[in-house]
Amino acid sequence: MSLAWRLALRDLRRGGRGLLLLAICLFLGTAGLAGIGSLAASMIAALDANGRQILGGDLELNVSQRRATVEELAAFAQAGRVSEAVSLRAMAEAGGATALVDLRGVDAAWPLVGKARLAPGALAPRPHGREIAIAPALAERLGVKPGDTLGLGMARLRVIGIIADEPDRLGAGFTLGPPVLVDLAGLDATALLQPGSLYESHYRIALARPDNAASVRNRLLRRFPGAGWSGKLSDQSAGGFRRGIAQLGQFLVLVGLAALAIAGVGVGSGVAAYLAGKTRIIATLKVLGARSGTIAAIFLTQLGVVAAVGITAGLSVGAALPWIVTAVAGAALPVPPRLALYPVPLATAAALALLVALLFALPALARARSVPAASLLRGALAPRRVPPLGLLAAMAGLVVALVALAVLTASDRLLALGFVAAIVGLIALLCGIGVLIRSLAAKLPRARRPLLRLAIANLHRPGSQTDRLVVALGLGFSLFVALAVIDSSLAAELTDAAPAKAPRFFAIDLQPGDAPTFARAVRTAAPSAKIEALPSLRGSIVALRGVRVADMKTLPEGAWVLRGDRTITWAARLPPRNAVVAGRWWPADYHGPPLVSLEDKAAAALGLKIGDTITVSVLGVDVPARIAALRKIDWGGLGLNFAIIFSPGYIEEAPHGLLASVYAPPAQDGAIARRVSSALPSVTLIRVGDVIGQLGAMLGQIALAIRAAAAVTVAAGIAVLVGAVSASGDTRRYDAVILKLLGGSRRQVLGAQALEYGVLALVLVGVALVMGSAAGWYVVTQIFHIGWAPRWDIVGGTLAAAVALTLGTGLAGSLPALRARPASALREL
Repeated sequence: MSLAWRLALRDLRRGGRGLLLLAICLFLGTAGLAGIGSLAASMIAALDANGRQILGGDLELNVSQRRATVEELAAFAQAGRVSEAVSLRAMAEAGGATALVDLRGVDAAWPLVGKARLAPGALAPRPHGREIAIAPALAERLGVKPGDTLGLGMARLRVIGIIADEPDRLGAGFTLGPPVLVDLAGLDATALLQPGSLYESHYRIALARPDNAASVRNRLLRRFPGAGWSGKLSDQSAGGFRRGIAQLGQFLVLVGLAALAIAGVGVGSGVAAYLAGKTRIIATLKVLGARSGTIAAIFLTQLGVVAAVGITAGLSVGAALPWIVTAVAGAALPVPPRLALYPVPLATAAALALLVALLFALPALARARSVPAASLLRGALAPRRVPPLGLLAAMAGLVVALVALAVLTASDRLLALGFVAAIVGLIALLCGIGVLIRSLAAKLPRARRPLLRLAIANLHRPGSQTDRLVVALGLGFSLFVALAVIDSSLAAELTDAAPAKAPRFFAIDLQPGDAPTFARAVRTAAPSAKIEALPSLRGSIVALRGVRVADMKTLPEGAWVLRGDRTITWAARLPPRNAVVAGRWWPADYHGPPLVSLEDKAAAALGLKIGDTITVSVLGVDVPARIAALRKIDWGGLGLNFAIIFSPGYIEEAPHGLLASVYAPPAQDGAIARRVSSALPSVTLIRVGDVIGQLGAMLGQIALAIRAAAAVTVAAGIAVLVGAVSASGDTRRYDAVILKLLGGSRRQVLGAQALEYGVLALVLVGVALVMGSAAGWYVVTQIFHIGWAPRWDIVGGTLAAAVALTLGTGLAGSLPALRARPASALREL
């Protein structure tokens, strides 16, 4: 065992408590990063492991508004075992009460993978003919039980049981209503599948060789070109949910990186405070002949041991987070996490924490290494020196390594690069502000009031922690503001997502010939109701500028309009809530080759401009059209809006239905639903409040995750404040002793320090408001894509709480200095 190692361990056993702050900061940062990464990895691993069950087979082929032909079914059956399912939204009725449901008609082969179960007490294992199985939520809402009947479309169906498990439910994606199951004969009895009705047909195929799924999909899609088919493999099941996990996980990892940066400042403060207390030991070792390299090795060993303990403890908590979440909220999760150790997020968190620890500890280590032996004979503080070039080069290398690791391990590297660059830029800005505050404080004229004069002197005196406090508080305050802005915008989205101008209902599966009956039913219940109705059908973009989407290796970022079918319409005049921002709208009497108008953001994501062509597959027919206009859409009103609008003419010949929106007083919702259900049982009314409720639940989960990440950040900020106070503990104890000897009271000493912290906090509030608000705006509008609606009273309250926390922590940390006995303190100093 080397001399440096022996001395390091011996000194650590005697006075290692001084490095407790280092361990706490690294523990918080590592636990946050490792926990977020492990939880996201465990949920994605669960999706991968259950991909066949979630999809319902090895391969799924989908088509909108029609079912497979005999030829297509024969081709599917040649590939493997086939199961057919048809999904649509419908209105269920029982005892005069109605509810929107997610209806699925399945064949006898369903499910190909896994097992469907009904709750105990079911009258049959699965529905046949005019029978139906319903979700528990629907049974509770309509007050029905097994044996009761339920109205669905034109049929009365007998409830045979409550659904306990649908193995492929997660693969069905976002739904507005509780699920119900019928067989295909029961679906036909409802008469809900009419020309123009909005429904999707799903054909799951179980292959003898699952590894051939991609080639089988491609072969089938090539066999039926232009028929409107899309294919999905088992590793693409629950794609929207998978993307949501990845995006939220990425955002929370970035918040964790910010918390780790704040903790890094705490590491620097803790190490500085620890090494400042070792000045005499270092000087003694140098008097006895120890070299600077040996001294650096001693303290680097100590820091390494303590850092290893903190990082290991953080990794342990982070690795256990999937187990903790499963135990606490497992039943509420869409998919249970796959419980295992995930080395990649753990190794990434450990490496980032280690790099941050080295980066912020190096300056203090360099100062300790250069302590002169003469310090043993005097307690004067060493003057501040410009860091040597070698130290600056080492720190620059660590910064490059940190940025590279954070970016290369991110799912969205561009976002991660921008975020890390913003953090580095903010730290550099705060360092400059810290230097500026020190310089201005030194140049200010001496204040007449002693407490104010002392507070200003504390900002620039030798050994002051002003620069470190500015960085720590600036980072913390900015992150607090950003999180408050994001949280309050999410809350506003939850409470204000249904503005007064929004419709009360959407009506789907409305046949053109039933429009007068629908209008009479609505106005009988609500004479003042306003109705907007537009033709609608489903279509998918299959080519851009003549290039087939299926032949593209990767889809453009943000190309949501290419994922699956979209609801499209045609119009002679520009619809409400739309404004042309490029090109020209076609004349009202236009009759010519198909023209199309796209939403401006969708066109930008696809790189399309006026004059380009797109091809849309409608009911198996490819419709090429030239882009004539780009539109900006007001989505906030929740009215009928379409990303794709055709000119009248050719596309009108396709079988289609109507989409309608109903604007009426809220008190008449029940009457409207009953009248429409009675007059047109096949029409589905979607209550806007139900949509808002679904979105609200999702946004509420996101807000909860953000608040959990914010808790780690707050804990790191508290640790940093404690470290900054500890780093200047000796100096403050000396000041307190001198002031007390000169007749100063405890109240006066604390008042001077409160002024010092208050001045710093107030200066940094402005910086935090600007930087935090900018970061919050970007996350809210560009990542979550919701309205920018921060509550400035909440933001102000958050900042006020942060300032109060700063003052309280700073003053609490100064209390030990006030208890110091003058004689002993003067001997030590």
